[in-house]
Amino acid sequence: MDHPSGTIPYLPERIAGLAGIATNLSWSWNRDARALFRSIDRTLWAITHHNPIALLQRADPARLAACARDSEFLRLYDAVRDTAARETSHAGTWFVTTYPDLGTPPPPIAYFCAEFGLHNSVPIYSGGLGVLAGDHCKAASDLGVPLVAVGLCYTRGYADQRIRLDGWQEDADETFDPSITPLAPVRGPGGEPYLAKVETSGRCVHVGAWRMMVGRVPTYLLDTDVEQNDPADRELSHKLYAGGVELRLRQEWILGVGGVRVLRAAGIHPAAWHANEGHAAFMLIERLRELTAAGTPFAEAVEQVRATSVFTTHTPVAAGHDLFTQAQVEGCTGPVWEQLGVDRDTFFRLGHPVLDHDVFHMTATAVRLSARVNGVSAPHGQETRHIWQKLWPGREATQVPIAHVTNGVHLATWMSYSVMDLLDQHLGSGWGNRLDEPGLWDGVLTLDDARLWAVHGRLKSVLLNFIREEARRRWREDWKETAAQLVGAGTLLAPEALTIGFARRFATYKRADLIFSDGERLHRLLANPRRPVQLVFAGKAHPADEPGKRVLQRVYSFARDPRFEGRIAFLEDYGLHLAHHLVQGVDLWLNLPRPPLEACGTSGMKAALNAVPQLSTLDGWWTEGYTGLNGWSIPRTPPDTAADAADADAEQLFSLLEQQVVPLFYDRDERGIPTGWVERMKHALRESGARFTARRMVQQYVNEYYLPAIRGEPAGGDPPTA
Repeated sequence: MDHPSGTIPYLPERIAGLAGIATNLSWSWNRDARALFRSIDRTLWAITHHNPIALLQRADPARLAACARDSEFLRLYDAVRDTAARETSHAGTWFVTTYPDLGTPPPPIAYFCAEFGLHNSVPIYSGGLGVLAGDHCKAASDLGVPLVAVGLCYTRGYADQRIRLDGWQEDADETFDPSITPLAPVRGPGGEPYLAKVETSGRCVHVGAWRMMVGRVPTYLLDTDVEQNDPADRELSHKLYAGGVELRLRQEWILGVGGVRVLRAAGIHPAAWHANEGHAAFMLIERLRELTAAGTPFAEAVEQVRATSVFTTHTPVAAGHDLFTQAQVEGCTGPVWEQLGVDRDTFFRLGHPVLDHDVFHMTATAVRLSARVNGVSAPHGQETRHIWQKLWPGREATQVPIAHVTNGVHLATWMSYSVMDLLDQHLGSGWGNRLDEPGLWDGVLTLDDARLWAVHGRLKSVLLNFIREEARRRWREDWKETAAQLVGAGTLLAPEALTIGFARRFATYKRADLIFSDGERLHRLLANPRRPVQLVFAGKAHPADEPGKRVLQRVYSFARDPRFEGRIAFLEDYGLHLAHHLVQGVDLWLNLPRPPLEACGTSGMKAALNAVPQLSTLDGWWTEGYTGLNGWSIPRTPPDTAADAADADAEQLFSLLEQQVVPLFYDRDERGIPTGWVERMKHALRESGARFTARRMVQQYVNEYYLPAIRGEPAGGDPPTA
């Protein structure tokens, strides 16, 4: 908490407002703001990975002085500053105009999550959950939803990825320099570097906070690295998902209990509370404690917390749910049941998953204490009802009161500006303000084939150039002793070959290595001189996931195999910056999860927003999104042949690639344009834009979850058993 943040040493008075623009992340999805910063120094903009604070800190003062005299720069600067000023108010936004009865300002909604993927300069995320949370905040800002986000500030990030010569992933601390982030420390009333205290493991932990503005959404990131704490406690917030079960438990206790107390200290009193995944379930326990401490009987407190709480679960995979022994929980929390006015068994029954009474299950706790529970796609909602049917004994799974809100992605973050410019010309420059207009996205189907193909070609060139330059940098810094890693990093990728992207967390169920199940068949596909295909992989395995690391190692071994002529690349250290290049520049997105283990899979939505079709197993969002015109699907294997599912899916994958995908990509007209392929591109863009944006997702949360919670409307169905 002692580090400076967002410090910009010098700006001419005429453009001094650049500091304020740079320290609110709304610049990151504003085309004009990004163009403004890029125009200061294009090379430095690229070197800093599009970080305006780092750019302004390093910019030549003479160049900044020149910008302050440049009429064109000043015109754009004034326009961006005016936009930024409007985004400090909720007036005129979708939320306020749709629900004027809630008042101005409307009551806040708390959104708790263990990670937030907002920008690569703030590496406090590991993957899909964090990126989804970031997109949720951005869309809430656009819509004027009065969201207040709460998470942890992992000052040493998640894990940097380095691949050894033998393909084994090594994990190193990620560098996190608060001075080049938009984080601002929040002080206590007497200037203390903390806002709350939390008892854990027999000690008092002082909890500080950083505030980061995401457009209209304040995001509070908790930090225990304050001088008043025991050295062991200062490390609690250092790393995301690291250090074993007991550290994870203590982090989640700090997130839930500390998060509620920090909001109270900041004078924020939410009318509705959203726990995004079970990591945040202790937020519900702390609110129970508040009520019972004020004299509310326990049973009544449970009903009050339930009525105002929303819970979203993001995975059907057992490893994605946190569970702890009763002894571990008691060691972390102490006898918290005494503060709740109940006995020990009553408290621990909140976390019983039914089958194992010695376990405190965070997801079960959140389900019991939230009146509105949802999965993140239609099939995931169905699977979640089946998983948690046991909390409603005697009830059919179809009658379990768990619904779904299919995830979406933030359009202005993930759609390339080249595609946006094309839509400006085709749909009109104000199309971004008409996203709720029926039929808007149908206009995409009449895009000119040649122009769309040309835009995609430029984005593909940007991707391949980025891959080459990253390989050059890594060779210069790390790989001086071997050229094999250069080949595996994609330096031999060809600009005209069909380029297939696969970028995911390397968990075994995501099956990154399914395409390597038949090496000879893959070789014929990739090394065809007339119709070559190339594969680009990226992703991290969880530091503790040994099977996932073995999958990654296998993929990497193929990337270095000379049989494949350099047509397979593995890109190290997957993060948001690389993700943007990949979803915008590949020709086809590949997703091969083993059903029903994919909750949603939003990477395909991001690719589709850039007119990139997807080939995927029918799971997650693709079950809803696949139309037959926007990509290709591998149907689910019948249950009676589940043992052979991998072989059957691999056969389907190769057959689709050989018989449909590759021929369609290389079937060109007299202009050299694959018109059949471009038609799929248009449909991919149309479906993603019309149905799978974070704007639609957040509007659904508001209408079906937040508003009923704010208004105290009863939820359907009986509460689960305790």
